[in-house]
Amino acid sequence: MFEQLSEKLETVFKRLCGQGTLTDENIRDSLREVRRALLEADVHFTVAKEFVRKVEEKAIGQEVLKSLSPGQQVVQVVHEVLVEVLGGTAHGIARSNEIPTRIMVVGLQGSGKTTFVGKLGHYLRKQKKVPVLAACDVQRPAAMDQLAILAKEAGLRVHIEKGQTDAVGIARRAWDGAKSIGADYLLVDTAGRLHIDELLMDELARMKAEIKHHQVLLVVDGMSGQDAVDVAKAFHERLSVDGVVLTKMDGDARGGAALSIRAVTGVPILFFGTGERIGALEVFHPDRLAARILGMGDVLTLVEKVQEQVTEGEAQQLQEKLLKQKFSLEDFVSQIKKVRAMGPLEEILKMIPGMGKGLPEGMKFDEREFVRVEAMIQSMTPTERRRPEVIDGSRRRRIARGSGTTVQDVNRLLKDFLLMRRMMATAGRMGRSGKKGRGKKRR
Repeated sequence: MFEQLSEKLETVFKRLCGQGTLTDENIRDSLREVRRALLEADVHFTVAKEFVRKVEEKAIGQEVLKSLSPGQQVVQVVHEVLVEVLGGTAHGIARSNEIPTRIMVVGLQGSGKTTFVGKLGHYLRKQKKVPVLAACDVQRPAAMDQLAILAKEAGLRVHIEKGQTDAVGIARRAWDGAKSIGADYLLVDTAGRLHIDELLMDELARMKAEIKHHQVLLVVDGMSGQDAVDVAKAFHERLSVDGVVLTKMDGDARGGAALSIRAVTGVPILFFGTGERIGALEVFHPDRLAARILGMGDVLTLVEKVQEQVTEGEAQQLQEKLLKQKFSLEDFVSQIKKVRAMGPLEEILKMIPGMGKGLPEGMKFDEREFVRVEAMIQSMTPTERRRPEVIDGSRRRRIARGSGTTVQDVNRLLKDFLLMRRMMATAGRMGRSGKKGRGKKRR
């Protein structure tokens, strides 16, 4: 995500920070390259032009030119303008005093609309809310089945009326049903088309009037670049869209849609999708995303992802096991699953400041290695997982056969695991003794 733009901007700023002193001329030269990088990232040309104008206005002044690190000061100015272009602050999902809050999800066919409805339901459930999904796409036969599968995966209620062709009527009955059970939200999945037409817009306008929505969310394909901007403009003109959701952002190295839609339409971006998993949905934080684009990392989102997977109690229990060297292979495979649930490892690493490019150059990590490790651990008996020191030669051969690996692979896993367990226990004890030492009063 944004990889192409990040790399180009990094090159420009590295050159700029290498200058002993900055002049109006070399700032303008750098900003011309920034504009070119934005256009190559499929950012709308008016947005790119206005972006550079704002940066130039703030950067070419006595305060920047006389600062101790003028190059870094320009980067900071770029960050500020980038946050502004992306919308300034995060916008949340609507919440009304009336039950249920009604969210209408619209978009073209193939944009990921139905998948987003399932993801949003999952997101709300994690917020301790009770959502009901309404399958109101009567144009695409598989849409209802898809929503039912997503609802089952996320443990959500879904309202489906197969064979019905009146989408507005389905939405009304779904509203009544959600109200009767005291649901917090009704998420309405609507029909899409391959392109915008009057029939689609008329149906959506009638549904919007019928269910008296609290929020209309437009789902657009983030990989479609400037086409996404045109789609957003058309939907906003007819339906007064309240928020935009960008999908498939994990497959887009450019990111032009994210940088263009807010500036062109004035409609805030609320979420972006980062994969097929039901939990692969992130709240759109302009300041965090701007930092990611500029290679500054995103610690807050990383912390949130960790907190989703590990509770405070689990973290404390894990620390105690590490200190007493009771951390088992069962615990190890559990932690691997939690890491994998957070998303692709390369994307997680990019959230760490200084790791904007992910793994260091020349280093590669095959995510399938996780699968191999899990297979080896699953081929062990409960006793072997808890006490790996009992695994002798014959047991290693049996584990290798059961997991489709080699004895050498099993040897490497056990050696690395035992070494890691000792190192973590030592580090934990040193940390504890350091805290005790700092707490002592001097006499």
